Amino acid sequence: MDFEDHDSVKNMAKNVEVKGFNPGLIVLIVVGGLLLTFLIGNYLLYMYAQKTLPPKKKKPVSKKKMKKERLKQGVSAPGE
Repeated sequence: MDFEDHDSVKNMAKNVEVKGFNPGLIVLIVVGGLLLTFLIGNYLLYMYAQKTLPPKKKKPVSKKKMKKERLKQGVSAPGE
């Protein structure tokens, strides 16, 4: 390989410069931006809902379940 050939390869490499953005980079930025927007939006909605919605009402515990829990803890239920 001659030195002239080597120089021509170098010149060709210099001429093939990236013009504009890499398409893969653009896709990555767009997808990353959408994902970030989605996550931040969900978090903001969650915080808003925590402040504005009333707390959930708890279901009343049945007498049967209360009796079982007392027996598990070793306290006899009244009337036994």
